[in-house]
Amino acid sequence: MKTIEIKGTARVCGGKKAAKELRKQGLVPCNIYGELKDEKGLPKAVAFSVTEAELRKLIYSPDIYTVNLDVDGQKCLAVLKEAQFHPVKDNVLHVDFYQITDEKPIVMEVPIRLNGLAEGVKAGGKLAASVRKLKVKAVHTAIPERLDIDVTHLELGKTIKVGELHFEGLELVTSPSVVVCQVKMTRNARSAASAEEAQA
Repeated sequence: MKTIEIKGTARVCGGKKAAKELRKQGLVPCNIYGELKDEKGLPKAVAFSVTEAELRKLIYSPDIYTVNLDVDGQKCLAVLKEAQFHPVKDNVLHVDFYQITDEKPIVMEVPIRLNGLAEGVKAGGKLAASVRKLKVKAVHTAIPERLDIDVTHLELGKTIKVGELHFEGLELVTSPSVVVCQVKMTRNARSAASAEEAQA
C-alpha cells in the first residue's frame, strides 16, 4: 500500500457543539482507536482534529493508504476506519482511524483490477464488474494496492465469484458467494448465437 502523512491537533471531546465549532474553522473531528491503552490497560480513543485539506488526499482517492499520523508530535501508523459525510453537502463530518502494527492482521477493502480480454467479450459480450473492492485480512505490509484478477478465460454469460479467487498471504473476508464480475450477453451476442444455432 501507499503511505500518506497526516498531521493533527489533539482535542478534548466536547460533544456536538464543540464538533460544530471545529467544522466552522475548516477542521474535521477525528478519533483513533486500536493499540492505545489508558492507565488501567484498557483500550482508549484519542480525539484530535485535522484540516479538511489534509484529509482530502486520503478520502477523495481511489487508492488505499497506510497513514503516518502525527498528533502534536505523537506519531503512530494507522488506516482509515470510517468517514462520515454530510447527507447533502457531502463534506466530511467525522473520521475514525485505527492504529496498526506490523504484527497484527487488519481488515481492509482493496480495489480490484480486471486484467485480460475475456473470451466472452471476444464473442460479443460485455464485461461488467459487480463490485469495486473486496475485503481482505492480513498484516498491513502484505496488503497490496489492488487485487489483480485474470478474466481471460471468462466465457459469455459466466461469472467469477469470490470463492474462486486466491491471493498469496491474504484471507478474503468478503462472502465467497459474492459475484466479482461477469460477461453479460448483449444483443449482438444473442444474434450471433441465434445465427449459429440456425446454421447448425
